[in-house]
Amino acid sequence: ALLYRGRMAALTLLHARLVITILLFFGALSLWGFVNYLRGSGVTGGYKGALAIGELLVIAEFLIGLIMFIAGARPFRPSIHILYGIVALITVPGAFAYTRGRDGRWEQLIYVTVCLFLCGIALRSLTTGRP
Repeated sequence: ALLYRGRMAALTLLHARLVITILLFFGALSLWGFVNYLRGSGVTGGYKGALAIGELLVIAEFLIGLIMFIAGARPFRPSIHILYGIVALITVPGAFAYTRGRDGRWEQLIYVTVCLFLCGIALRSLTTGRP
């Protein structure tokens, strides 16, 4: 039982820290993308790569949360917390499908908006975790 609690505490800490990483990462992507937009640039290959890394962070966060949920851990507001996780998981792929992979200036602004939205989702998920 003590080993189980130790592992669960480590997962809880990782889950809590990873959401901060996601918040900061997508905040940086928002700034980067907005600067690109103001310069008249579209979505660059580096920016698309960074979006993919951000999505991998979200996938890792989701999987850790799923493992914790299956193991019996429950957030403060489970249904809302799970909803935020699912929305975060599908947002970047949804934006890519919406833009059909185009990389113009307008698409850059769409990705900036998506990144800001994910910052909001990360902030809100913090309030639905543990009280």
